[in-house]
Amino acid sequence: MENSMIHQRTAGTLDVRVYASRKAMGDAAGRDIAEAMRTLLAEKDEINMIFAAAPSQNETLAALVSEPDIDWTRVNAYHMDEYVGLDGASPQSFSTYLREHIFGLVPFKSVNCINGAAGAEEECARYGKLLADNPVDIVCLGIGENGHIAFNDPWVADFNDPVKVKAVPLDEVCRNQQVHDGCFPTLDDVPKFALTLTIPALTSASYMFCSVPAATKRDAVRRTVTEAITIDCPATIMRKHPHVILYCDPDSGADLL
Repeated sequence: MENSMIHQRTAGTLDVRVYASRKAMGDAAGRDIAEAMRTLLAEKDEINMIFAAAPSQNETLAALVSEPDIDWTRVNAYHMDEYVGLDGASPQSFSTYLREHIFGLVPFKSVNCINGAAGAEEECARYGKLLADNPVDIVCLGIGENGHIAFNDPWVADFNDPVKVKAVPLDEVCRNQQVHDGCFPTLDDVPKFALTLTIPALTSASYMFCSVPAATKRDAVRRTVTEAITIDCPATIMRKHPHVILYCDPDSGADLL
């Protein structure tokens, strides 16, 4: 694994690290996540983890599944968002992505997916209760081009959301990102609604590890690190979390160098 950090700084409590390549970024994130898992598993019978589903997570997840000495049979897996109307078998569903990149590659104790094909109100209640009953230890996430975390876009984000899961409309910047990432061929193909974990559901975790590569995320990274902590850039809330690391490659972290 590569380990070539070229820049480090802090923004509030956010530890910001820029690596020499996208692979080096993913290797470092995977290694740090694994170390946190080992530490927690030495203290607890089992742990709960939430995973983001996006091409930005490819390198991090590949590094994580290759890490040795992790007892995956004591880890419960969750994911953070899903398109309304897509079931878990759809190629574009986040369940499918995570099954291909991690859920199907290691022997989790349980894998708990959001069902986008279920009734939104009922599914939000079901998944919200699941998270309430199983407090989150680790979140592995990214940042959207509009500064969102999960599908908490700026105009629906709430730092004090009273629920853990909610249905949200997706703005055009967010939907275009799915086209840029190659997940859908055109904007018209991207669903307009999703179920998402809320910001408090994510920030309640003991640890957050945020992998954000690529030039398309350059502005979002700059805003996350330098702008005021507001819902105009929801990712800025990470600057208040006690244990969070932001991993960038030279393209996404260009404005920080």
